[in-house]
Amino acid sequence: MSAVMTRTLGRSGIEVSALGMGCWAIGGPAQAPVSLGSGHFGWGDVDDEESIRAIHAALAAGVTFFETSDVYGAGHSEQVLGRALAGRRQQSVICTKFGFTFDGPTRRMLGRDASPEYIRRACEGSLSRLQTDYLDLYLLHIGEYDTDYLDDVCDVLEKLVVAGKIRAYGWCTWPDKVEGARIFAQRKHCAAIEHRLNVLEDAPEMLALCDEYDLASINLAPLAMGLLTGKLTQETRFPHNDVRHGWNLETGPEANLLKQAEQLRDILTSDGRTLAQGALGWLWAHSQRAIPIPGFRTVKQVEENAGALQAGALSARQMDEIEQLLKQRVAV
Repeated sequence: MSAVMTRTLGRSGIEVSALGMGCWAIGGPAQAPVSLGSGHFGWGDVDDEESIRAIHAALAAGVTFFETSDVYGAGHSEQVLGRALAGRRQQSVICTKFGFTFDGPTRRMLGRDASPEYIRRACEGSLSRLQTDYLDLYLLHIGEYDTDYLDDVCDVLEKLVVAGKIRAYGWCTWPDKVEGARIFAQRKHCAAIEHRLNVLEDAPEMLALCDEYDLASINLAPLAMGLLTGKLTQETRFPHNDVRHGWNLETGPEANLLKQAEQLRDILTSDGRTLAQGALGWLWAHSQRAIPIPGFRTVKQVEENAGALQAGALSARQMDEIEQLLKQRVAV
């Protein structure tokens, strides 16, 4: 296998594969309360053994970065990832998140908590489920958080670094929360901001902040939750326990994004890549700090996404063509 393209987690110095694996989907079904939007926030039913085979396939393809959260599947994603990486911890860099309370047996999210006491308990819980004695990257998962309390969060995280529980930390937030991200960025062991970014949804201000403070940009929804895979059509319907259950790909807002993805298909696949691989290549060409973390449930999905590492970033010509197409879209 040829050398795999890598990135550094900001100023932490931690090297990772330029592609990570997002482990939300392998957590399986979970339910959110009305106060947090209600409904299912998983991606439907999963096969844990297939999830473990998929993680092993990612490692075999040179992927070293795995991103999850304690609330995905109410702890289940971390447990599966811990099983898969048992005996392989030194081959991997683990990122997990905290901030949502949950009940594992009933697979329910309960609420929010980022108090110092809870952060310490959440960290210990993640260490146990992941079968490890340290976390490489630990992120606040509450994207909408009062900036007045972010310094308190960072204080606890700095103490966890000193204690050897975590190596670095950051915030998983929305692309427009730049000023809150700046509070994190100014702290010594902040290494990354996780935010939504894909060829259909840019985040120039957050990327500029990552450049300013030498932070990694970990990219949520790099394939627009499936819209950039080429596998969805107007007729696609999702099961009741899939977070996308309410999507209407014929007339809803997602239908417009699906149409835009199709308009980009010829450029993204012009050098033999799949649509998903082209979308990942756009991210690497768009920012040297980009680390996309597409989700997966099967070995086949992992193998396709990991194949993007061999193709690398899109060419300057492809990027110019995409920019012109996107400009035309805005003008219309």
